[in-house]
Amino acid sequence: MPSTPLGRAAAFCEAFDLQLPILLAPMAGACPASLSIAVANAGGMGACGCLLMQPEDITKWAQQMRAGSNGAFQLNVWIPDPDPMRDADHEAKVRAFLGQWGPEVPPEDAEASLVDFDAQCDAMLAAGPHVISSIMGVYPAPFVARMKERGVRWFATVTSVTDALAAEAAGADVIVAQGMEAGGHRGSFSAEDASRSMVGLLSLLPAVVDAVKVPVVATGGIADARGIAAALLLGASAVQIGTGLLRTPEAGIALPWADAIGAALPEDTIPTRAFSGRLGRSIRTAYTEAAEKGPRPAPYPIQRNITKAMRASATEIDTMQAWAGQSARLSRAEPATELVASLWNDAKELLQS
Repeated sequence: MPSTPLGRAAAFCEAFDLQLPILLAPMAGACPASLSIAVANAGGMGACGCLLMQPEDITKWAQQMRAGSNGAFQLNVWIPDPDPMRDADHEAKVRAFLGQWGPEVPPEDAEASLVDFDAQCDAMLAAGPHVISSIMGVYPAPFVARMKERGVRWFATVTSVTDALAAEAAGADVIVAQGMEAGGHRGSFSAEDASRSMVGLLSLLPAVVDAVKVPVVATGGIADARGIAAALLLGASAVQIGTGLLRTPEAGIALPWADAIGAALPEDTIPTRAFSGRLGRSIRTAYTEAAEKGPRPAPYPIQRNITKAMRASATEIDTMQAWAGQSARLSRAEPATELVASLWNDAKELLQS
């Protein structure tokens, strides 16, 4: 593997049909094809977080993507957690608490089913993306074998060196090292460990680079050229950006969320289980503050199910699911194609200076 930052980036781009080493983070519910098209047309890699999508929706998204760009894209889904331990009495307390923040939550709301994981995997593979990525664990060996037979590369998201080694041993082609600064859900293999192993990217990235033999992509708190250059200096071959692209017009997120991202200081975000039961970094809001003092959130996906009505009815930031990383304020409300190209040009100047 090339030893210089720009050399590693060039090798990565050549291997994955890119013109620049910037990947869109696959954010479930916030990755419209329009945003991926814009990123890919700049020379980066588009992405779709498929967690909430039925197989036919995955197929439709890939068709929309290809209609707007011939660039590379990744499809992503969560590795399922074990079935949660249920506690009906405690769930009733959580539902009563949530009724103070949105519509009343009936008991049956907790029972919403998950999308079939195997069917999602089949649909992702049939869509023929350049990359299929994972979060929250590793794909089963038979699916990894099917990916490799089709020439689809596997990018595995990790939050620790231990998980990175496990993913590499399972056949991952690239490791995506996610620092605790990242917005949205933390990609820890164990839901329980997510809050106990909060490692920042500055420490995680070089440790993962030193531990594995495959290329490493850095993600979490990267939103400007300085962050891109720093990640490459620390050994990354590319970067993945999520929150930093959410204020672009192509992202199309709710205006209160976009405005909050643009105003948020690092300390204005908080890791919370209050929306889904899985740990994720959000804008600090009245709801997240109250949830810290309220009943313990139910496990995933129960908490996600019973907060659905509140999230769906939210029109103001205080009850909105407003994921954001710690570098949110560095994001820019510019067209994504121009923004991605500008970020890379500025990062190259820093690396060459």
